[in-house]
Amino acid sequence: MEAVRNVQDFLRVATPHAWLDAAVRDLDTLLIDHANCEKKAASSALAIMFRYAEDHALVSRMSRLAREELRHFEQVQKLLRERRTPLRRLAPGRYADGLRKLLRHHEPARLVDTLIAGAFIEARSCERFAALVPHLPDELADFYNGLYAAEARHFQTYLDFARHYARNENALQERINLFATAEAELITRPDPEFRFHSGTPHSTS
Repeated sequence: MEAVRNVQDFLRVATPHAWLDAAVRDLDTLLIDHANCEKKAASSALAIMFRYAEDHALVSRMSRLAREELRHFEQVQKLLRERRTPLRRLAPGRYADGLRKLLRHHEPARLVDTLIAGAFIEARSCERFAALVPHLPDELADFYNGLYAAEARHFQTYLDFARHYARNENALQERINLFATAEAELITRPDPEFRFHSGTPHSTS
């Protein structure tokens, strides 16, 4: 659980109880959006590989991360088949786009911000996996219990690379603080749609 504690220390706020209640009431949407998130996570890692193709260390690590995200997608897809729930398109939530709006456009600042955003996305996924486990049926609890360590590793990978490319630790911390404030608002503000990374369900406002 040390990895989860590190993630919880990184995030400003915990997942609201109202979100957990909504997740338990709508497990199909939770799983469908989780599957979509795993695909997006793999796609994001691949995008970094293409954009920064000269950086062999970064490309190598993102390649491994993308493969792991796709394995997670396949695992969620298997759960959906077992539940006879078809995988379908869902309108994206506001979370990832809300973080992307903070990205600067010049390099290496854009890369640093992209890595910080990735760290927050992975950290929130890890935190939610751990928070969900006590509330889920056994087969889903076992599955999510097995995932949060991987998400914690991904969080640390993104954060370590962000630290590598930042000019200095103070500059990095300023950017982390900016993203942390925005991320906390996205998680706690009322949200009209339930998604894996959505905020507090709108009905509770």
